[in-house]
Amino acid sequence: QVQLVESGGGLVQPGGSLRLSCAASGSILRINVMGWYRQAPGKEREVVATITSGGTTNYADSVKGRFAISRDNAKNTVYLQMSSLKAEETAVYYCSAIISSLAGNRQHYWGQGTQVTVSS
Repeated sequence: QVQLVESGGGLVQPGGSLRLSCAASGSILRINVMGWYRQAPGKEREVVATITSGGTTNYADSVKGRFAISRDNAKNTVYLQMSSLKAEETAVYYCSAIISSLAGNRQHYWGQGTQVTVSS
């Protein structure tokens, strides 16, 4: 089995910063694209940022210049550094990864989600 476990969510004031982490574990052969998504109450899940195994990044327009995604391939971990957070970015943030397992499967995995609340 493969698992994604997120950490680092919490309460932060508007304008503040927060760093999310997500570690993949299990029968992993290779991790391709990793990313972060978020889902606010009453809204659809949306992509925040993605990063390939080679380090190519993509960001939603709304977070460009404020968020930074990175990964440590040796640790099978992806990070999301968030700065200048806004109240409307309150959401559950989900880690995502396309993983090829030792069993020969290639699947899109999701973490359980971590709550980020931006409020004064």
